[in-house]
Amino acid sequence: MKARICIALGFVLIGLALSIIFFSQIELPIEWRMYLRASTYDHFGPFVISVEMVAAGTALLFSRTKANFALAIFAFTALLDPFFNLTGIFTSLVPTYATLLFVVCAILALWISFTNTFDTGRIKLLEVLKSFVLGTAIELFINYL
Repeated sequence: MKARICIALGFVLIGLALSIIFFSQIELPIEWRMYLRASTYDHFGPFVISVEMVAAGTALLFSRTKANFALAIFAFTALLDPFFNLTGIFTSLVPTYATLLFVVCAILALWISFTNTFDTGRIKLLEVLKSFVLGTAIELFINYL
């Protein structure tokens, strides 16, 4: 139980710190027409992954039944970002230090969600597919719109 709380708090604290850093770097447009352009939303990519990390950590901390799904969504989004960047599908705006943090935390999140480590129950195949599709959709929406 202490390990679950430590990992969950680690996810929340890292996610909050990165969220603050990434949100402070976003330049919000003044004119409302700029929000209709797709190029406005690519700057939100690192912030969205950070918020997903906070949500996954919170789910692991408080809700055992929904934790695996939230962890899997975060993990797939965090792992697909550098994968799409390396394959040349799009250029990621996530800095290298954050990418490394996200990848390490995503591997841990997948391990937790695929095993019954903290008595959260193993994730079902349908939930794995849903989380993979949702993570891919988030990445493509933010970076490839």
